[in-house]
Amino acid sequence: MYHFLPIKKSKRTIFPKWQFLFTMFILFNTTLWAQNRTITGIVTSGVDQAPLPGVSVLVKGTSTGTTTDEKGRFTLSVPEKAVLSVSYIGFLSENVDVGKQTNLSIILQSDTKSMDEVVVVGYGSIKRGDLTSATAHVGPKDFRQSGARNAMDLLQGKVAGLQVTRSGSNPNSGVSIQLRGATSIMGGNSPLIVVDGIPGGNMDLLQQEDIESIDVLKDGSAAAIYGTQANGGVILITTKKGKPGQTRFDYANYFRKEFVQRQPKFLSADEYRKKMEDGVFTGTDGGANVNAFDELINKDNISQYHTLAISGGGENNSFRASTYYRNLEGIAKENGRQEYGIRANFNGKGLNDRLNTSVNLVTNYNNANLLGGGGWEWAYTRNPTQPLKNADGSWYYEQTTTNEVARLYEEKYRRQQQTSSLDGKVSYMFLDGLNGSVFGSIQRNSYTDSYYASLNSEPSFKNGNGYKGEAEQTSFLRTDYAFEPTIDYKTIVNEDHSITAVAGYSYRRSVEQGFDAKNFGFSSDVLEDNKLQTGNALIDGKAEMNSNKWDSKLIAFFGRANYSYKGKYMFQGIYRREGSSRFGANNKWGNFGSVSAGWNISAEEFMKEVSFVDDLKLRAGYGVTGNQDIGNYNSLVTLGTGNFYIFPEGENGIWRQTYGPNRNPNPNLKWETKKEFNIGLDFSLFNGKLGGSIDAYKRVTDDLLGEYKSQQPPFIRDFLVTNVGQLSSKGIELTLTASVIQTDKVTWRTDFIASSNSARMDSFSNDVYKVSYRDFGSIGGAGALGDAFRVMEGGKLGNFYGKRFAGFSEDGKWLFYKKDGSAVPFDQINDSRTDLENTDLAVIGNAIPKFYASWNNTITYKNFDLRVFFRGRFGYDVLNTTELSYGNRVALPNNVLESAFTKHEALSDTYMYSDYYIESGSFVKLDEVTLGYTFKLNTAKLRNFRIYVTGQNLATFTSYSGADPDFILDNGFGNEINGRRLGLDPRDPYPSTRSFLVGLNIGF
Repeated sequence: MYHFLPIKKSKRTIFPKWQFLFTMFILFNTTLWAQNRTITGIVTSGVDQAPLPGVSVLVKGTSTGTTTDEKGRFTLSVPEKAVLSVSYIGFLSENVDVGKQTNLSIILQSDTKSMDEVVVVGYGSIKRGDLTSATAHVGPKDFRQSGARNAMDLLQGKVAGLQVTRSGSNPNSGVSIQLRGATSIMGGNSPLIVVDGIPGGNMDLLQQEDIESIDVLKDGSAAAIYGTQANGGVILITTKKGKPGQTRFDYANYFRKEFVQRQPKFLSADEYRKKMEDGVFTGTDGGANVNAFDELINKDNISQYHTLAISGGGENNSFRASTYYRNLEGIAKENGRQEYGIRANFNGKGLNDRLNTSVNLVTNYNNANLLGGGGWEWAYTRNPTQPLKNADGSWYYEQTTTNEVARLYEEKYRRQQQTSSLDGKVSYMFLDGLNGSVFGSIQRNSYTDSYYASLNSEPSFKNGNGYKGEAEQTSFLRTDYAFEPTIDYKTIVNEDHSITAVAGYSYRRSVEQGFDAKNFGFSSDVLEDNKLQTGNALIDGKAEMNSNKWDSKLIAFFGRANYSYKGKYMFQGIYRREGSSRFGANNKWGNFGSVSAGWNISAEEFMKEVSFVDDLKLRAGYGVTGNQDIGNYNSLVTLGTGNFYIFPEGENGIWRQTYGPNRNPNPNLKWETKKEFNIGLDFSLFNGKLGGSIDAYKRVTDDLLGEYKSQQPPFIRDFLVTNVGQLSSKGIELTLTASVIQTDKVTWRTDFIASSNSARMDSFSNDVYKVSYRDFGSIGGAGALGDAFRVMEGGKLGNFYGKRFAGFSEDGKWLFYKKDGSAVPFDQINDSRTDLENTDLAVIGNAIPKFYASWNNTITYKNFDLRVFFRGRFGYDVLNTTELSYGNRVALPNNVLESAFTKHEALSDTYMYSDYYIESGSFVKLDEVTLGYTFKLNTAKLRNFRIYVTGQNLATFTSYSGADPDFILDNGFGNEINGRRLGLDPRDPYPSTRSFLVGLNIGF
């Protein structure tokens, strides 16, 4: 029983001290808990949006907190105006202002040092800190955000030394890729593309949202493991895979609109008519006002893209599947492509995690409209007063020109394409650190092209045989097989010695075949090309049919060993022995290899006191690679068709096809060999605020593949594909990354990339074949102007070679400089291209840029993110062929540029190629501006929700007067690449466009 003692009453009631403190404590906590509220949230990784378990979530300034569960979720009671301190090992801490939110979505960004970043190399991966070679790693956060069609577009301006050039915004065109300059005249100069281990992976099977990372093996010491395919470097693309955990859905889309910019100024119909009235030239006034260029432009273009990915998995398996739809509409009418496809990946473990399996399946369907996208020169230069149609509504056709607008209505040219790839890998751990793997893949690329010209089309109008209608179908099939078993071993000895090694065998085979059939003379347009046999030309024996097939094989044995001592000293050795069916019987097999070393200077004792240095590593390597990227059967004598002859005796007068040799055999034909030395420095300073790398290299390519004149006899034909000559180049590359601002609310990261390359043709000759120079770059057009480039023994690549402009005479005739410096008319100079001692021709420019640079800035403020990306080329020249052909009044009555009456007013002479038309191509481009906003969601069902807008090709700062210099080819020797030539601004460039894009990313 409790007894209560009465309290004595008094006039003044005074609380004892302990009673007062107790009362205040009760009142404070009552008020505090009355204002507290419960919030929930989820914490995910900014790298892959995966939930993060075990994250510390504290109310800042208190000891109140919790940790996230296995799904990254948490529940916490917080007071008003609370700020959460969120931290996790390996990620940057975040301070989150709760405000009035009740459900938070928090994204933590990786705090991994650059030296701990994992980089994919040939047949494996390695930490950047252990690399001994020149490589570059590009992740999704660094990709361009402009709606790339080709995966290589994502790398433009992102990797020092890598040039990615487009010819314009045509959705059906590809890219030209070159790493560290040209390495071959006849062979390919592009890097080898490897997708998820598949050498020669198809770019059409890759979507930006499916790519996890892109790694570039720049130097020979890194690329040597790919042997005869690695002279141009290697680009390794890794796609996203599923991760164990809750099933995740990711959806992304964009819509894009394009607008024409930098259009050349030709005379309008009224200006053209006025020139005729003023007696400048004699022409025909057709009575119309036609802007044919506008008639070719698709002003209503809207491109769109949608993709959905599903991923997840359990303890022993994971999966990821994605599907997409993309409709790209070019700025040109009847020019676009619609694509859709799927990608699926499955990974599984078994036998106590010793067995690992992986399967990838991807397929793409493409319906491309190939009809439009051309005709620009015709549109600019036609008589703008001439109507496109006759008075009766029929199309206006001429024998000397083409009505490109009529083509868009009277012809069709479509492609139906399917590209598929299937690969699988099985790995088994025999012993701790010892794994065996078997990898196999098959790629299949097939398409059918359908062409039809109607009865009212121009081909029908101009057909000399009187046939109406023209139909053609072309089919193509290429199948690539790869089989590569490997074994790898990893061990650490006495905690100081780390050893990794891989050895393997590679078998690759490619088979390609095609078929084409064409017929003429149809009675109706109803069936188009779907009944080729109904054309009358087949009956008359004038239909056409062709087919072809070839195959090639590549077999190799390879190995690589890496050794590291205490993480301070790293060594790597690579060896590959490889055989190719493309080479002669005496040189089927070649040996390739490399050695490289790294010194982690920052791990040394004497660096302990240098507090501002986080990581500092010196690298050096030497590697030998090859090039077998030429056509098949160049080492063999092959037969070609000749004329038809009648064999009356015993043949009853039947005509027979004849065959004869069309190629000389060369049993000594072999690969080109590139020897490359690279030295580099990787660094990270000031707690990661400044980092980057610098590389310097020198490379020499011997035994260049080329076509040379051969003696008859003993050879049957007058040319031979053989190995002659040497090419050398050197360069320097710089990559800098800086964190300028890093606060709770604002971050600013800037990246600067620059490179320079200089190439020289050391020799074109050997003891048998003597050549002192070669000409490249046919100028084309009126005037039979010849070639623009000359590469001399001992001279630079890309040199323009021609006459030196000295002014105009009083009557507007050309004057050029002779060798002695005197200015004379054209007919008094020695313009011989063979008399090298006395010719007045000289080097008049160079088309290969001396420097490349790009500058990217990424700024975040609260939920906003802003990216501003500049890039440019510097120190090179461009031949303006449009000015050459149409800045001259001699081109009339074809339409001409306004500059023919302003800039070139003094000219009154025929076409001439000289440095008068060579201009600086240097430019700086505001290539991309992206503004995004990420919503802080009040629901646990959405992981992320971001919208963004992007402007691309917003401004170009250049003195060049022609089309966009960015779309002029800047690599190669001057020979044709994808229909273009180095340094020559074509007369019919696909219009440069400025585009605006709005996109959305959702994860749930």
